[in-house]
Amino acid sequence: MPGKPIKRNENIVPLSRDHHFGLLFCWKIRQGLKAKIELERVRKYILYFWKFHLEQHFNEEETLLFSQVQNKLCDDGFSQHKEIRNIIARFTESANDNEELYALLASLVDEHIRFEERILFPYLESVLPVEKLGEIGTQLKEMHVEPSADNYSDEFWIKNNEQHKFG
Repeated sequence: MPGKPIKRNENIVPLSRDHHFGLLFCWKIRQGLKAKIELERVRKYILYFWKFHLEQHFNEEETLLFSQVQNKLCDDGFSQHKEIRNIIARFTESANDNEELYALLASLVDEHIRFEERILFPYLESVLPVEKLGEIGTQLKEMHVEPSADNYSDEFWIKNNEQHKFG
């Protein structure tokens, strides 16, 4: 039986909304691996998603949330971001044919999102004063770009996708 939906403080809802796209990112990587899609196609998607979604999201969380409280939970958030950044760098530096690295990235991002939604965000909502959450919300409105959708052109995750078959 699924749990009750998490009620998020309105000031950090945009970050939670981003998490939906992050989970789809993980799913798409896994679908590509499952369908034995050419890894270079998946790598290009990873770099696209990093540049246009995940990198900014990480910066927003670190600047606006993680830096507010010095404790193990926030340190864990920073550490997980660093680990994910290090793996993304391996995709940036060169083509990568290590299928396990793709699977690892999907797992780490998935686990990180679940950690934030189930543990870190509820904790921060409970310890940060309402006024501080309001300030965070104001700053987030100034710097956050709401993802309308993931409009990446090579939809390799769709079953029977014929796109790029000959190119």
